[in-house]
Amino acid sequence: QVQLVESGGGLVQPGGSLRLSCRASGMSVNDYNIGWLRQVPGKEREGVACISVGGTPVYTDSVAGRFTIARDNAKNTADLEMNSLKPEDTALYFCAVRSGYFCSTQEYEFNYWGQGIQVTVSS
Repeated sequence: QVQLVESGGGLVQPGGSLRLSCRASGMSVNDYNIGWLRQVPGKEREGVACISVGGTPVYTDSVAGRFTIARDNAKNTADLEMNSLKPEDTALYFCAVRSGYFCSTQEYEFNYWGQGIQVTVSS
């Protein structure tokens, strides 16, 4: 049974940093494309970052240059390092995995999901 558990969220001031971690069980992160998506109330879930099976990262324009996604095969985790955080980054962040060889930013293309973790950027 595949399980994804996010950690590392919380409250941070604008300009600060947070590191989200997604721990997987029942699967190997090395075998899947790993994505981080976020959602605010009243809006659709938005793809933030994804790292492909081959190791290629992709980012949505609003976080490019500030966020970094990486997988740690030894720990079976996928982390999202978030720097220079802005109030508009406030959201519920989800880790998700997608089979195949390519990343996606579309919610419906992911096969398994974590429960989500809150990130709040506020002074």
